[in-house]
Amino acid sequence: MAEAHQKNHDYHIIDPSPWPLLASIGAFVLTFGGVGYMRYLNGGSLNLFGVDWANPWLFYIGLAIVLFTMFAWWADTIKEAHEGHHTRVVSLHLRYGMIMFIASEVMFFVAWFWAFFDASLFANEAIQASRVEFTGGQWPPVGIEVVDPWHLPLYNTVILLLSGTCVTWAHHAMLHNDRKGLVYGLLLTVLLGVLFSFVQAYEYAVSPFDFKNSIYGATFFMATGFHGFHVLVGTIFLIVCLFRALAGHFTPQQHFGFEAAAWYWHFVDVVWLFLFFAIYIWGDWGAPLAH
Repeated sequence: MAEAHQKNHDYHIIDPSPWPLLASIGAFVLTFGGVGYMRYLNGGSLNLFGVDWANPWLFYIGLAIVLFTMFAWWADTIKEAHEGHHTRVVSLHLRYGMIMFIASEVMFFVAWFWAFFDASLFANEAIQASRVEFTGGQWPPVGIEVVDPWHLPLYNTVILLLSGTCVTWAHHAMLHNDRKGLVYGLLLTVLLGVLFSFVQAYEYAVSPFDFKNSIYGATFFMATGFHGFHVLVGTIFLIVCLFRALAGHFTPQQHFGFEAAAWYWHFVDVVWLFLFFAIYIWGDWGAPLAH
């Protein structure tokens, strides 16, 4: 009877899990709460079923549910890997899933690049549609002083390129079972990611333009800001991998969690290079620089 139930295939049938349902509930609460939070910040209301949902609490409740679900779901995935359920076929499908996720992220950034190029190549229509005080069909609009691309943006470019080198070093160290090199490479990558976020936050703080007063500011902050958010997510991803590396979770044969984090970080690096050349250099060409 035991032989009849013995596993003789490479696939893993997971146990019933509450996390897909809880993740859906958390995402709904987070989205609805986000609408209520924005209404609250603008002094408005969101009345539904006789209740005013314009408050920040529902947003934070949804965020807490999503974060808890992510932690618990990924903890179950790590447990399955340690139990030997991540066979060759399962690992291959996990990689396919990560590739599809990164592909969806690529299309996400295509939307922001599309908005920026549409506004910059057809500046007259974009500036008129924005209904602000800037005039003239040129890009950037007349009256906008731009960030010097050869100052903080170039500094951040070097930081990200160095971080990509460090995560590659960590990857190769892990493949050669060099635990010390793995930890040091991950630690340096995390520190460089944190430094990038601080530099970008400072750049935003001293920016000569803001989000709401021009189409230039809107497209600039949407594109670079969402990239900054992805850097923050990638840094957290790598911090988790660092703790897992310290706990001895990764081996040269089984290390998909770290490999996925490295792929994500390289994706963030490549997107930044496109942002740097398209927005900071090409998009700001000929405009007065703010010092």
